[in-house]
Amino acid sequence: MTDQAIDLSLVIPCYNEETILRESISEVVTLLTSTSFTYEIILIEDHSKDNTLEIARGLLKQYEHVNMRLICHEKNQGRGKAVKDGILASSGEVVGFIDIDLEVAIHNILPLITLIRQGYHVATGMRFNKIIATRRWITSRGYSWLVDKLLGVDIKDTETGCKFFNREAVLPVLKKTQDPHWFWDTEIMVRSYYEGLKIVEYTVLFIRRPEVPSTVRLIRDSFYSFIKLWQFRSVAAEYRRNESDNPKAIPPAQQ
Repeated sequence: MTDQAIDLSLVIPCYNEETILRESISEVVTLLTSTSFTYEIILIEDHSKDNTLEIARGLLKQYEHVNMRLICHEKNQGRGKAVKDGILASSGEVVGFIDIDLEVAIHNILPLITLIRQGYHVATGMRFNKIIATRRWITSRGYSWLVDKLLGVDIKDTETGCKFFNREAVLPVLKKTQDPHWFWDTEIMVRSYYEGLKIVEYTVLFIRRPEVPSTVRLIRDSFYSFIKLWQFRSVAAEYRRNESDNPKAIPPAQQ
């Protein structure tokens, strides 16, 4: 498989995932082997404190018939840096990443891949949750409002952990991203928007799995993201100044 052109590179960042990694990778492999895609799976192990690394090495042996690679960080660098490293190491026509907790079910990646192959440069899973009265949902909606008001970008869910890209189109944008942590998601989307990439948000069902430990700390991470959002206004403003000097059409995010 490694000598063939690769249709899809799937990046999976891993940090303290020992409770779910085996089960989730099984679901991923089952889905991908049922398609006609040639693919690679790239695990990015971000220096976990538990047995994630040992489990990931075992998975490479268990699925030796699958084009699966493991990249290990010698120190914890953050989710954004893990995803960025995975995309840079990829070789597929379409490259994307998912959160390994699979709170957005793995089958949702198929329409996103199709949208990229139909001509979009960025296709994301815009999360929908039937149980809307939660602190996390309210925080997410408030954050989206701030992205619109402060950065001038009307994207409903910049933070979704389910994003797919035309690799060739996104690489120049990716190389400009700087944040190694959670704000990376906002940064890649805002930069993609202002760089003129064609974006689509596809609604997917988000089901919270309370039994899965979360690496998100709502108050701490929200505060960090809001600070980074405020600081990033200067970057968005610079994009807008460049646009006014060299006008071109910026495609709006589509639903």
